[in-house]
Amino acid sequence: MSTDEFISVNASPNAENDSPPELPAVEVAVAGGEASPQQIAAEMKAEIDTSFDTLTVTAPRDAELYSRSLANAVIAAQCADEMRARDIVVLDLTKIASIVDFFVIATGTSRRQMHAIADEVNRKLKWEGQNDRIGVEGYRTEANWVLMDFGDVVLHVFTEDGRKLYDLENLKADAERIDWKSLVPESTPASDSEPAGEPAGE
Repeated sequence: MSTDEFISVNASPNAENDSPPELPAVEVAVAGGEASPQQIAAEMKAEIDTSFDTLTVTAPRDAELYSRSLANAVIAAQCADEMRARDIVVLDLTKIASIVDFFVIATGTSRRQMHAIADEVNRKLKWEGQNDRIGVEGYRTEANWVLMDFGDVVLHVFTEDGRKLYDLENLKADAERIDWKSLVPESTPASDSEPAGEPAGE
């Protein structure tokens, strides 16, 4: 046998019969029969496959679907603006998320105004635009946040305190900010027969 010896380190004792079965020993080759913690760590690190890449990459969006999602986000932002929401931000999440394309974030000054914003976005996207609404949160409570999920676009309407508390803009700091006002289409006269829609909470 060479001068190299093996040190066995039991990962778990097996003191009693009803205890978990003893795990196999971990053997580390050490010159001279003595192993320092640094040597053991180095041997274990050498066994790790460093070529494994854990970087998450989102698949490119289909151009047509992206265009539709962007249009929906602009409509939601425009609705919030018409209802006098403050600090409206549209975030493009397509490069950092795979389950939603855009966040539309706005601040309301009262529960009544927050409901009005949510109702108008719901009317435009769901009832007029035929978009599927997946869920609504905070509409029927006294929460400081109303969320409406349309799949590709999620609307967040906060109270001022709620917006500071959750700080979504910084939480999604890697997301691109969209200049949504430059994308608003030219206005067209509203139809007298336009349906009133239904409350967002319905």
